[in-house]
Formats: sequence, structure tokens, C-alpha cells
Amino acid sequence: MRPGKLVRLGALIAGLQLTGAAPAASQTVAITGGTVYPVSGPRIEHGTVLVRDGVIVAVGAEVQVPSGATRIDATGRWITPGLIASATTLGIKLFETSGELETQEDTVAGDVNAAFNVADALDPASVTIPVARLQGITTAIATPSGGLVAGQAVLFDLAGERLPDLLVRSPAAMVADLSQYSKPAGGGSRAGTVLRLRQLFRDSREYQRRKSDYEHARMQPLSAPAADLEALQPVLDGQLPLFVTANRRSDIETALRIAQEFGVRVIIRGGVEGWQMAAELAQARIPVVVEPLTDIPSFDAPAARLDNAALLNAAGATVLIAQTDGAQFRDLRQAAGNAVRTGLPWDAALRAVTLGPAEAFGVGGKYGSLEAGKVADVVVWSGDPFEFSSRVEHVFIRGHDLPLVSRQTELLHRYRKLPPAY
Repeated sequence: MRPGKLVRLGALIAGLQLTGAAPAASQTVAITGGTVYPVSGPRIEHGTVLVRDGVIVAVGAEVQVPSGATRIDATGRWITPGLIASATTLGIKLFETSGELETQEDTVAGDVNAAFNVADALDPASVTIPVARLQGITTAIATPSGGLVAGQAVLFDLAGERLPDLLVRSPAAMVADLSQYSKPAGGGSRAGTVLRLRQLFRDSREYQRRKSDYEHARMQPLSAPAADLEALQPVLDGQLPLFVTANRRSDIETALRIAQEFGVRVIIRGGVEGWQMAAELAQARIPVVVEPLTDIPSFDAPAARLDNAALLNAAGATVLIAQTDGAQFRDLRQAAGNAVRTGLPWDAALRAVTLGPAEAFGVGGKYGSLEAGKVADVVVWSGDPFEFSSRVEHVFIRGHDLPLVSRQTELLHRYRKLPPAY
């Protein structure tokens, strides 16, 4: 191994500690006195969020706090659900060393990898997880990348020492790509890419009908291995959403046609020209995951504009907000703030990073809002979470108040006062 790599590896190992891992013990916690933003209902002044055994048991202005409960005074603070990052490589790709092959766990070779699930690539000790928690992110959807069908995304909580402690839903979506980056899978043409996706879906249904014939080689060759055709079944049955990248208007229209032709549930990722299809997306009830700062025209989306999220929302479409840049996932709340700056209502922006993604990815009954019976993922902020100057003061994941510590904060405290030799 080269000396430079040894130095980087040593620094990486030094940071791979489970800083802020959730303790095992359960307790009753009352977060009192703050302004509560449940998302599922109006804000509550001087409210209380009562948590027991990792679950929210009461939210309101007149909640009785049982004796023995741990009290957290949130007077003057803002209380929201934990933020949900809708499309990340968080926990499976280290942004500090993204140029190194050893840190890439989100892709495998080939154009069709429907059976590939990124869950086993998740590292509970990843140094990126505590960094994200410090920005109020408590849950994330980790997505694979590459090719036409990249594989299966998973939804996980940002606390725990082992993989089963993190996972919430696996798989949470099937990831596909209809943008310019998947053109090689179709021989260099968008039309070829769509043809191949249709053939995959048809072959998957044919495989399901004729498994015995397939196993005994009594049918023509299909367009993918059996494992991939099998993995597509939940998508075709409507149980698993197709999380498809589409930015250009024509690609978004193609995604809508695919959804209608095959009866699949679609979530659009990117949707840069979604504002031109806002009414159609709203009518089809297809959520759109946008990055609000995407405004530079490209061959993939020549009609990019900053108020994309606002226009989609105004038309009644479901808007979700993401920050998918591997080095900037921590800026999710700033992305939502910029969407507000360009016309998205504040309440819609909060929903776009909490209850919206929870519902889109099938966990809205347990995540995304502050309601009795839901998982206690709660964040206490010093002020408006979408203001750059606001900071996180408490992060609860599954009811555990996690230390606000990351590798960066440890380095800050270590070198805040330099030895005289420096």
C-alpha cells in the first residue's frame, strides 16, 4: 500500500467510532415549552412532546408529564420531526475520500442490477452518519447508482451499532434511470433505453408466469438473469415504488407512460423540468424529489429554474426535497430553506423533508410527523431549522437523546487550543 493511502486509512480508522450510538436503556422523556411543528397538524405554542420506550405517546399544549420523566426544557426552541434525506449515499460512500475506489459501495458493474441491495454495504460506523445527525437528519434513503436499473434502495435510521439496528425498510424502492446517463444501456439512445426497460418488465412478468419453463430451458432467453427478474416483481405488483431519475420533460413524460402501461408506482428523482409537467404529475399523484438549487441549464434539462419546487407545489404535486451531492448531504435543511426563498411555502418545505418522504417510501404510518404512536425521531432547534444560523440542540432517534458529536467536532475540540510548538 502506498504511504499516502496508509496515512488516509489511519485517519479514517481513527474516525470510525460509533460516536453518539443509541444507548440500550429506554426511558420516558418530556420535551416541554417549545413551539412544536407536528407537520400533520398546526403548530403548537408552548407544547410538549412526551416519549416513552422510543415511541411518541402524546403531543400537545396540555400534556401531563408523569413523575420520574426526564424533562428537557425547550422554551424558545423549535421542535420538529427528524429530517428524512430522500436520496443519498449516506453510510455507503465516504465523501471525505470519494476519489478512492475503496470507499465506493453504491454500485456494481452492469446495466441491470435489480437484485442488488445496498443494505449490506451500510456501515453503522460510517463517519458520515454523526455528521448528518448534527444537521437534524434522523432517517435516510440510501440509493445505489449506475446503469438502467441500479438496484434496491433502503430506508434506515441514523443510530445503532449493527445493521439490523439501523434498517427500517429494505428494500424501500427500486432505483432506475431515464436520464442521459443511462443512454449506454440503450445503445446510446434514450429510445433504446426505454425499449430495454419495457422489455425487462415484460420479461419479468413472463418469467413469473412460466418459472417452470424457465428452469427447464423451455422458453426463449430473457433480457436479464432470474434473480433480477424476480426482484422486479414487487415493482410490477405495486408493492415497491420505482424511484426513477428523469430531468428532461420528455423523460418525465416517459416515466408517466411507463407507470400507466405497467401499473407501477413511480417516484421521480431530479425532475428538473418538472415544473413544465406539474399538472400531470399532480393528477397522477407522482411525488417528485427535487434539489432546489439546480438551476443551470444542461443537455439533460435545458429548462432548469430555481422555483421548480414552488411551481410543482402550487399545481398540487407532491414535492420532496433532497441534497444528493455526496459531499453536501448535510445541507438538506439549507436546500429546503432555499426552496422557501424561491417561493415554496414554509410548511410545504418542512413536509418535503419529513412526512412527504415517509409517505412516499411507505413508512408514513410510523415516521415523518409528531403524533402519538409514531417513532420518536425528534429534533430540538435553536430557531427556524431552515435558517443557516440555527443549530440542533437535541436529536432523538427512536427515543434516544444522542450526543451531538462527530469526527469534525472531536477534531475541533482537539485543536481548538494548539500546543506551544504550533
